[in-house]
Amino acid sequence: MAPVHIPFREALRYWLRLGFISFGGPAGQIALLHAELVEKRHWISERRFLHALNYCMVLPGPEAQQLATYIGWLLHGVKGGLAAGVLFVLPSLLILMGLSWAYLALGDTPVLAGVLYGVKPAVTVIVLHAAWRIGRRILKNAILAAMAAAAFVAAAVFTLPFPLIILAAAILGYAGGRWAPATFTVETHAGQQRKYGPALIDDDTPSPSHAVFSWKRLVRYAGIGLGLWGMAVGTLALAQGWHGTLVQMAGFFTKAALLTFGGAYAVLPYVFQAAVMDYQWLTTAQMMDGLALGETTPGPLIMVVAFVGFVGGWQQQVLGADALLWSGMVAATVATFFTFLPSFLFILLGGPLVESTHGDLKFTAPLTGITAAVVGVILNLAAFFAGHVLWPRGYGGGVEWPSLVLGLGAAVALFRYSAGILPTMAGCALLGLAYSLLF
Repeated sequence: MAPVHIPFREALRYWLRLGFISFGGPAGQIALLHAELVEKRHWISERRFLHALNYCMVLPGPEAQQLATYIGWLLHGVKGGLAAGVLFVLPSLLILMGLSWAYLALGDTPVLAGVLYGVKPAVTVIVLHAAWRIGRRILKNAILAAMAAAAFVAAAVFTLPFPLIILAAAILGYAGGRWAPATFTVETHAGQQRKYGPALIDDDTPSPSHAVFSWKRLVRYAGIGLGLWGMAVGTLALAQGWHGTLVQMAGFFTKAALLTFGGAYAVLPYVFQAAVMDYQWLTTAQMMDGLALGETTPGPLIMVVAFVGFVGGWQQQVLGADALLWSGMVAATVATFFTFLPSFLFILLGGPLVESTHGDLKFTAPLTGITAAVVGVILNLAAFFAGHVLWPRGYGGGVEWPSLVLGLGAAVALFRYSAGILPTMAGCALLGLAYSLLF
């Protein structure tokens, strides 16, 4: 039975609850949204849900968070979209702040060191598994596979910057879409629809007035979004100067937000390259530890940027040597704000255009090319992590055999038995702790 109306307070309670239970990465989060909103609560029909999902899948940014924002916006307008999107990430931000503080303040304790020793091989395999999952879906022919291989070589051998690889892939995808469209066509979620009974927002329900396209509204929202971005950057610049760490974070995470085609794993190489190598906000080992912490918290995996911001703010002492905790918290908030601001704008600006037609959206050829290249870039990240985990003292220092054994065990769990990420990491963490305490 479809609800007649959903009070905003009821929706607010659901979005808050979702923020604390949204484990399992984008696939798990989307499945959770579907089970609750389509199957159980009947807030939105299967067809409209998949229509919104297809749009979010072609956007840069975390698709599950954007899908929640889209549905919240469709139900209750701007306040609904903001509530759904903010509450999707706020619990994760607060949890990661606490974990980041514990990591920096207590990181030298034997127990935590042992846990992280076991988690690092698992993280390496998880990144490799992500490349395999995306590749299995995207690399349907030799041309796309060759693009993935070329991206791997470009990143691993020639160390080309991530944005340049993405641009080249988009150009090749555009050209290929014109000359060989079948090669650059991938399946969307169309054709997977089932009926779960009438919904509040059903297949033929007219779009609410706030979801009807209007040039005036588009210009207003774009102006507000750019104004918020400009005021935030200006405030940071007044406080620290244009070359301050927080302003650098604002600029970098804005660029990262616009390049996250293919999900969080796609942008991790870019975040790693800039945060570790260019700005030196944190070390390679810290980046791997941050990814491990990000995998264990609810919310989108891209929330690892909060860890990057926290560690960078702490180590750069952005608010002074006597305010390390506040330095980390402010920097984590800055990283999160500039990462997710574009996601809200994409929904508020593009949502009415999507609602103007209820047909299925298609992945464009350039986006297919980008996703193929992303597979190669993620493989390069996995190889880089493996080098640091298996040869921590350099390639001349011998293999770290316990890490190799743990990594092989994680690979068997993920690839052979399709174990979840959290159980795999928990098992490796316990084994790493046991090894460090015994040996």
